[in-house]
Amino acid sequence: MASLQDQLLNAGLIDTKKAKQAKKDKRKKANVDRRSKEVQVDEAKAAAEAAKAEKVARDRELNRQREEQAQQKAIAAQIKQLIQNHSKAKLEGIGEVEYNFTDNGKIKKMMVSTTVQRQIINGVLTIVNLENSYHLIPAMVADKIAQRDDSCIVVNNVTTEEQTDEDDPYKDYVIPDDIMW
Repeated sequence: MASLQDQLLNAGLIDTKKAKQAKKDKRKKANVDRRSKEVQVDEAKAAAEAAKAEKVARDRELNRQREEQAQQKAIAAQIKQLIQNHSKAKLEGIGEVEYNFTDNGKIKKMMVSTTVQRQIINGVLTIVNLENSYHLIPAMVADKIAQRDDSCIVVNNVTTEEQTDEDDPYKDYVIPDDIMW
C-alpha cells in the first residue's frame, strides 16, 4: 500500500520538490524533539489522569458514605435487639398507676403497676422509644444503648446523692419523687 504522499504524487496534486521538503521538515522536527531536554506535556494524557484521579476520589467518598450507612444500620439493629431482648412487661398484674413522662416536648402516659413505677423513679428501669412504642428496660441495658445512640432513651432517672446546703431553711422537708401531676 502506497503512502498518502505517493498517492498525491501519482495524482499530480503535489510535485516531488514539495514532497521532499515535507519529509525533510518532518525528520528535522523528530530530531529536535528527540534531542531536546524539555519534556513534552501531553494535554490529553494529563486530562485523562486528572479525570481518573477525580473518579477515584469520588469512588472513595461514595464508599465512605456506604460504610457509614451500613454502620448506622448495624447500630440501629443492635439497639432494636437489645430492647426486644430485655424489654420488661409494663403491667405486672393490673396497671394501677399512670406514669407521666415527656417525650419530645409532649406529655405521654403509661399505665404501670406501683412496683414498676417505683423502679422507674429509682432508676432501676428506663423508658425507651422503639418505632413509636415505649418499652421498659433495665438501666444497665439502657447504658449500653446510650453508648450507641442516646436519642431513643426517653426516661432514665439516675440516682444521685444531693448535698443539702447548711443554710437552707427547708433542708428538713424532703420533697417526694413520686408526686403525681
